[in-house]
Amino acid sequence: MSLFKSGNPTLGEKSFQGLSIAGSGGGAMTARGTMNKLGFMMLLLLGAALFTWNAFYKGQQVTGYLWTGAIGGLVLALIMTFKKEWSPYLAPAYAILEGLFIGAISAVYNFAFAENMPNIITNAVGLTMGTALAMFLLYNFRIIKATERFKSIIFTATAGIAIFYLIVMVVRMFGVEMDFMHDSSMLGIGISLFVVAIAALNLILDFDMIEQGAAYGAPKYMEWYGAFGLMVTLVWLYLEILRLLSRFSSRD
Repeated sequence: MSLFKSGNPTLGEKSFQGLSIAGSGGGAMTARGTMNKLGFMMLLLLGAALFTWNAFYKGQQVTGYLWTGAIGGLVLALIMTFKKEWSPYLAPAYAILEGLFIGAISAVYNFAFAENMPNIITNAVGLTMGTALAMFLLYNFRIIKATERFKSIIFTATAGIAIFYLIVMVVRMFGVEMDFMHDSSMLGIGISLFVVAIAALNLILDFDMIEQGAAYGAPKYMEWYGAFGLMVTLVWLYLEILRLLSRFSSRD
């Protein structure tokens, strides 16, 4: 069903195929239930983030927390992609691991830009939440509609960004640096703005996926999977906004 096409790889067309309330034993997925579970996961993420943030400012090494969160979160994300019925158990753990990662990297950014932009983390969080709310309202009032054309464009753009980032990582392994990926040039800022826009528009697809999943009669555990998919996009959006703000700060 092309109806379930999303730029978010965790909420793609196959996410709901073969799933129905029949035999699930736990009721059907609802949009409200998904948002409630996302709220719970955000609290877990915040708690873990505060832990690594405080550890950093107490002089502790947080590199281990950062890599544990990043790699552990990736592993759980891959498992949930293939074992969606495990989401009620793995999604909360994913939120905690992402919190460890987010808290560590946020503390590093906050320390690095304390002089030029002392409120960089507060601004990044505020912009992320504000963007998410704006996207929800635009979707809810059907100002932006998740048409097939819209889905295809965002999916293609998201895939292109992923391939581009992979190329940058590979060439960096061979000692080739692409300075515009890190500097504050107009090209670098332009790329960041584009990526932030695509990450934000992915939220429209995520909201549509959750709404359609509920209408499709997906089993209750898909609420956890839907919340997990939304968190993936929100974390991506936050990191890209943080990167964009750091570029602007470097121009001062």
